[in-house]
Amino acid sequence: MEETKMDVVYIDARPLLGLSTRTNNRAEMSADSAKIGSLWQAFFESSQLTAMLNSPMYGVYYDYESDMNGEFAVLVGKAIDAPVEANHFTSLELEAGKYLKFTGQGDMPQCVIDLWGQVWGYFSANDCPHQRRYQTDFEVYLSATEVEIYIGIL
Repeated sequence: MEETKMDVVYIDARPLLGLSTRTNNRAEMSADSAKIGSLWQAFFESSQLTAMLNSPMYGVYYDYESDMNGEFAVLVGKAIDAPVEANHFTSLELEAGKYLKFTGQGDMPQCVIDLWGQVWGYFSANDCPHQRRYQTDFEVYLSATEVEIYIGIL
């Protein structure tokens, strides 16, 4: 993976449609209790979602109970033109605000795993100039080899 690129950006609210679940980082460390991988699998198996929308794929982390140690919701989906009610799917408005954007390129899923490692390392550094909001964070998959991770900051 190439060197991490970071930029502070402001994102407008945008509606998304997808599949969702609740989990926590402790559960995601064990194959027996992890939910995010199976959520992505269900998304790819849902031809109704993947075929109907011509937008990048999103992985959204929201509704944080507290911080990285608490429960949070995850939505895997795509951007839509306007909020809709859809059976079996979750409609979510991506929160507008200030984000720190990390960009990575490489083979998936290792690229996104490595990029998240860099995100965690950045925010755990004693001299980190940014503070996470723990409201909404998200991934945008621009291609089979390029991902952006947006972390909500104060």
